[in-house]
This record gives sequence, C-alpha cells and structure tokens, in this order.
Amino acid sequence: MKKTASRKKTASRKKTRPAAAAVTGLRKLHLLGAAELSEGEIRFLLSTAKAFAPYVVRGETIPLLQGKTVVNLFFENSTRTRMSFELATRKLAGGTLNFAASTSSVAKGETLIDTAKNIEAMRPHCLVVRHSSAGSPWFLASSVGVPVVNGGDGFHEHPTQALLDVFTMEEKLGTVKGKRVVIIGDIAHSRVARSNIHVLRKLGASVAVCSPPTLMPPLPETLGVDYAERPEGLLRDADVVMALRIQLERQNKMQIPSVAEYSQFWGLSRDRAKLLKPSAIIMHPGPVNRGVELDPEVADGANSVILDQVFNGILVRMAVLAAVCNPDGLRGWLSKGGRRG
Repeated sequence: MKKTASRKKTASRKKTRPAAAAVTGLRKLHLLGAAELSEGEIRFLLSTAKAFAPYVVRGETIPLLQGKTVVNLFFENSTRTRMSFELATRKLAGGTLNFAASTSSVAKGETLIDTAKNIEAMRPHCLVVRHSSAGSPWFLASSVGVPVVNGGDGFHEHPTQALLDVFTMEEKLGTVKGKRVVIIGDIAHSRVARSNIHVLRKLGASVAVCSPPTLMPPLPETLGVDYAERPEGLLRDADVVMALRIQLERQNKMQIPSVAEYSQFWGLSRDRAKLLKPSAIIMHPGPVNRGVELDPEVADGANSVILDQVFNGILVRMAVLAAVCNPDGLRGWLSKGGRRG
C-alpha cells in the first residue's frame, strides 16, 4: 500500500511539474555566430521579427532604439547586409553611422582593434562588424564594452543571413521541421552555408549540400549533412533549394575549370528546376550571378523567394538589434503584444 501511495504521489508531482519557461531574450548581449544560439534563442528572434512585420509593412517606426546609435563597421563591400542593418536601425528609431575601410584610417595602417576602440570612445551602442578575417567579431567582443553583431566574418559565419533565410522558409512553408533543404554552390568558402546548417539542424530540418569536389569542405559529413557532387539526385525531394555564389575572392586560385562549366553542371537551370516539386522554393543570399548559379527564368520565377529574403532581412536584423541594444525594452514591448506605450 505504501508503495502504491508513493507511486501516486510521484505521478502527481510529474503531472504538476511546470513547463520550461519560454526564451525571452539572448543569453549574451552579442550575436557572434549561429553555432552558439540555442533553439529557443532562434525561435525568440524569429518570433520577434514576425511581430515587427506589420509595423514595417505599414511604414511605422517602433522606438526601441530611440537615442541609440548603431555603427556599421564594414571592412568588406556589401549592399544588402549594410543597407538592411541601416534600415533596421532607422525602423527602430535609432541612428546609424556607416564605416567604410577604404576611406578610413585603416588605409593608413590603423589596426582593427584601434579602429573599434576609437569608435567606441564616441559612445555608440552597438557595432555591426563585417570583416574578411574569421573570428574578428569574437576578438572585438572581448575588447570593447558594447554589443557586437557579426555581419559576416571570412568564410566562417553569417548568422543574421541564416536567420532571415529560415524566417523566409517558414513564412512560405509553415515550418522547417522535417523539411529537406538543399544548398548548392561554393560550400567550402560559404559563411552563409555554415550558419544555415547550424540553424536548420537545430530546428529539425534535413540538409544536403552539393558542389564540385574542389568546393566541398573536407569531411562534409562532420557538418551533419548529406552531400553529393551532382545536384540532380537531390532536387526531386527538396522543399528548399539555396544556390550560392562562387566566392572567387576567398579562393587562393580558381578552383573550377571555368564559370561556364560550373553553370553547365551545377547551375540551377530552367531544365534542372523542372525536377523540383511544384511547392519547392528557390533562394539565393545574393548577389546573384545570372546564368551561373541561376538561370534568369529561375531567379525571376514563381518559386523564387529571393526578394522576400531581402525584405525579411530588415525584420530579422531589427529583432537582433533590439535584442542586443535594448533587451528590457523589447521584452516590455512584446509583453504588451507589440503595442506602443
């Protein structure tokens, strides 16, 4: 009898155990890589971006960064990433300062850390860093006293691109859990591929990568993905196909015989696209080299969501900036259902 009573009490305790608390912010006041984000943190950022969407569509401003300045510290050229971080800051009523290495004291020999510390002395509230050296955002985060967001470091990571890509996938497909995502292109040198793999696997997607042998990283199976040297066998089951640019600027030398040959065997041509399911979506982080990674008809076709990715980049980067620059204000705003006041 005592054992039965004991079992009943145990069962009762199990039934009344409270559910795990929902994630309401980031553990760190930096966003340095997708690898360090938990599933809960990813979901928090995606849901915050979704909450911002109606305001942005209506052209309204959400004053979560009012009185704050975000510095875009870009040592590499960029169009979409820099402009969407700038627009994201302005949509949150913040101010931006854009740094270009070619017109700065970097051209006179100033180091990365000295540049960052001099900018920090001007009392900004966040640094968004884009640099050709892998690990540069981590280095800065350990050296300055303001939040650091990784806008792309070498061929290591590009976390906000992965977040906006997954946001777009779920906008179109409902969820990425159980979906098949195929990434085709220069996998070895792609920070976009790496960050997407981290995020997609944490959210339950199945990922496959495809590239010429010379553009596949060593031991791709260690990434937790399937891989192939030709795309045809992967396309029929794909829910998402993401084409990547050949990153010649990150290669020591040309690692394919020619761009024309790459297009012939690995480009998503009009005929190859016919292998896809009607519901499959086609993505590209940009810039697109038409006729190389994607035929123009595919890039502009009904299944392409490339321009949706561009718009969603603003929403996701708003979520990231609000989370690192004003976490308490963001929690308060979300607790009121996204209402002002």
